[in-house]
Amino acid sequence: MIRAGTMIRNSKSKSQGKMLPLVEEFFSIQGEGFQSGKAAWFIRLGGCDVGCNWCDTKFAWDPDIHPMVNTDLILKNALNSGADSVVITGGEPLMWNLDYLCSGFRKNNLSTFLETSGTFALSGNWDWICLSPKKNMPPGENICSIADELKVIIEKPEDFKWAEECCLRVSNNCRLFLQPEWSSFNSVIPAIVGYVLKNPQWRISLQIHKFMHIP
Repeated sequence: MIRAGTMIRNSKSKSQGKMLPLVEEFFSIQGEGFQSGKAAWFIRLGGCDVGCNWCDTKFAWDPDIHPMVNTDLILKNALNSGADSVVITGGEPLMWNLDYLCSGFRKNNLSTFLETSGTFALSGNWDWICLSPKKNMPPGENICSIADELKVIIEKPEDFKWAEECCLRVSNNCRLFLQPEWSSFNSVIPAIVGYVLKNPQWRISLQIHKFMHIP
């Protein structure tokens, strides 16, 4: 059986980033991490083989159910949005070659923000990289060393140990965030608050867009 990730890796070299599986694009407010509260144009790309059981965007996992869209059209829509920054998310966006996409944004002075699990090689030129690593498919060393932000999802008490392991792999300048898994929010938030009080190098990331009922 061929895994989805294998098929995507093979198609990546063929597309050269000129076509991308677009799940959705929209103007909204960044709801997580260091950039919370900032307006941005969001581009969600299809494809992910990490398979987190609590993922709230499982509809983006299978790239085959989302249309391959000309990257120039994606660029055009972002430029016409009036936003000054663009967030590329997924799925796992680094399954695709993002060099061409980022080049178009940079030429037009749009800031580029990436949200990734770090399991694939980095492509694109980014103003900000948010690394959200997963235990079942740990990130590569290269992206750990350049990540601007480490955002670890906390679902169970043992996830704090994983967060500390990831912390040792990022640079001293990387911002550290613990984020409660949404469906477990009420049960885990007291432990996260207590942990941050004892370990103030960490901060808490809340999914404020969900509290505000916006995309």
